[in-house]
Amino acid sequence: MERGDIDPNSSDNIGRTPLSFAAERGQAALVKLLLARGDIDPNASDNNGRVPFSFAVERFRESDDFRSPYSSASRHEGVMKLFLERGNIDHNSPDNNGRTLLSFVAEKGSEGITKLLLERGDIDPNSSDNNGRTPLSFAAERGQEVITKLLLERGDVDPNSPDGDGRTPLSFAAERGQEVIVKLLLERGTVDPNSPDGNGRTPLSFAAERGQEGIVKLLLKRGDVDPNSPDGNGRTLLSFAAGRGQGDAVKLFLERGDVDPNSSDNNGRTPLSFAAERGGEGVLVPGHKYPKMEGDHSYGGTDTHGCFAIYFFNPCFRVLMAWDK
Repeated sequence: MERGDIDPNSSDNIGRTPLSFAAERGQAALVKLLLARGDIDPNASDNNGRVPFSFAVERFRESDDFRSPYSSASRHEGVMKLFLERGNIDHNSPDNNGRTLLSFVAEKGSEGITKLLLERGDIDPNSSDNNGRTPLSFAAERGQEVITKLLLERGDVDPNSPDGDGRTPLSFAAERGQEVIVKLLLERGTVDPNSPDGNGRTPLSFAAERGQEGIVKLLLKRGDVDPNSPDGNGRTLLSFAAGRGQGDAVKLFLERGDVDPNSSDNNGRTPLSFAAERGGEGVLVPGHKYPKMEGDHSYGGTDTHGCFAIYFFNPCFRVLMAWDK
């Protein structure tokens, strides 16, 4: 560093500089030494558009013990603060995927750095990446409660912001089973609980398919959520739950009096058809009175291709036999 013939901004084959590697490893002393030089470019991006700051964020571990100065969280948060103290850092600089520093910080769960970024007047809290996902979307999916609260408390953050596929923060939180986040979002009167994505799938649809029982209960208790909402292919919430063998979710739907157990999609396939194909025996409630389906087989029904439910997967025979118990 003291030699005059050493290039402190030298980059490797993928464009990464010494500052980039020091930041990634949480080497605060080295980062401070490099940043103190007048010839260091703190915004030098690699071939993927990533700046040194973003690597410090990526290595941050929100679960580490901040009480130890040697923990990953403490070391990397210290590095991030060093970058934020400089006035020549582009805090909205996106990488090649369109993700900004706030996007990475929100996903990783650094409360302190998120607050510092949001306090700046030049930060866009709704910055979207190339897929249309915002910092709130990533925080919600990862279950970052504090970060989600910080973002929702702002008046300029859109809680319904859809990504390129039409999926909202609520949709991602519901799919991942982030019950606390789902509650936070639903407490806002502006969040649409039925927000469909580009394929017509709702947050409840994703929760049902993944077997997120707590969230399914939470959404079904609301009077403004449609338990029969079909997607663009005509598949209902019950159909997705049955197709993935989510027995508990299926029970929750069948115990309601307003869910059609014989709902068919655009190809004529029913929840029973998808359950049979998967071979799951736990998706029909023992003792529940199911109506027989119309068709020329006593325990199956035909879809638009003339196929019987029993045809899809023979090991489901006992499940199909339970249809009319």
